[in-house]
Amino acid sequence: MPGRGRSTFNKRQKEMSRQEKRREKAARKQQRKLEKQAGFLGSPGDSTTAESPGPDLSRSQGAFAPDPDVSQEND
Repeated sequence: MPGRGRSTFNKRQKEMSRQEKRREKAARKQQRKLEKQAGFLGSPGDSTTAESPGPDLSRSQGAFAPDPDVSQEND
């Protein structure tokens, strides 16, 4: 069976590639986790941490305040 060795080699190469991708992904995930923790530990005025802007909190007040676009009906 001459074809058996080649397909086994290809399968091994694919599996090795998958494992390498998993390791790289885990390393990126760990790096993001460390950066996130470092962002929380830094002072708010610290310019060394690159933080993305948070969610727009001005729209979250809509849950507590009436929406001005919606007319209020009294029963």
